[in-house]
Amino acid sequence: MAISAYPFFGKVAELTGRLTSIQGDCASKEVHRRMAETYGERETAYRAANRVIQSQADWGALERVGKGRRIIRRPPMNVSHDGLIAWLIEAALRYTGKAMSVATLESSAVLYPFSLDQPLAFVASKSPALELRADGSRAQNVAIGQLR
Repeated sequence: MAISAYPFFGKVAELTGRLTSIQGDCASKEVHRRMAETYGERETAYRAANRVIQSQADWGALERVGKGRRIIRRPPMNVSHDGLIAWLIEAALRYTGKAMSVATLESSAVLYPFSLDQPLAFVASKSPALELRADGSRAQNVAIGQLR
């Protein structure tokens, strides 16, 4: 919910997910550097990013070590309930503000603390809040559904 309601939170979550995806950890300085590229070298942005990282640590998504200088990704939380998966997909779509391919959604950095156990195309097709679309290259896209 935080990623869709607070774009700054979503950006920090996306960067943290992307930076920790390969090796499992990263320096918090890397997150701050990339946030500064987007929001500028502001002390307020630095402190806010630290608070987002700490919130993720409090929620069990990551661990801070070395006096907070390193961020370690925790094991993913498995989600198998169709309704929760649809809710997470909707949050990711609201954060990005556009439709996403199912393949991209499965590996989206913003959803990093979660492992989605169900076929996402099937879950999206059953959800009234989501719309599954096909494009010309036989790929499937998921978008926020139109109100009827």
